Amino acid sequence: MLTGTAVILAGGNSSRMGFDKQYIKLNGKRLIEQQIQVLQNIFSEIIIVTNKPELYKDCACEITKDQLQNFGPMGGIHAGLKAAQSQFSYFIACDMPNINQAYILHMLKRINKESYGPQAVITRFGDWLEPFNAFYSKDVILLIEQAYKVQTKKISSMLENAQVHYIEEAEARSFSPDWRMFANINTQQDLNVLEGL
Repeated sequence: MLTGTAVILAGGNSSRMGFDKQYIKLNGKRLIEQQIQVLQNIFSEIIIVTNKPELYKDCACEITKDQLQNFGPMGGIHAGLKAAQSQFSYFIACDMPNINQAYILHMLKRINKESYGPQAVITRFGDWLEPFNAFYSKDVILLIEQAYKVQTKKISSMLENAQVHYIEEAEARSFSPDWRMFANINTQQDLNVLEGL
């Protein structure tokens, strides 16, 4: 049974890519369309946070945009959580081509298992946090709005005030030994490599 919400963040300047990442095509098909197709196997609600809603006029997804202007990825997380029907939402960026369905379901189990009620489920890579391919609760909305008031744009700083369930690197690597499920496409060279695989 499909349930819950997935949010695709389709904003950002894409300066290293040279063009808006919302237009990335992989094997002739827009990457974001491929993401939607995969996520629809798990989630009943798909939300796209974008500053170009006209790109999705034929898409059976909910479209929303940032309410906190010029606030980077946290603005996108905020917009997605505000629009979501679910308490918890899965977040991914539009330039992440390797969606690991088994890991998503693993994180969902962790949310349901934890009795203390985490506000986010995030993977750690040493001291580094992976802010996408992650779950956030609506409880985080207030924390993001507080961060916005003082213009603290780092997701890791915002999460210092949240109840976070961290999944450590070794556990995550059992699902993705090469860490591909966290990879994103930053440059044309990245895209060329993927198309060659």
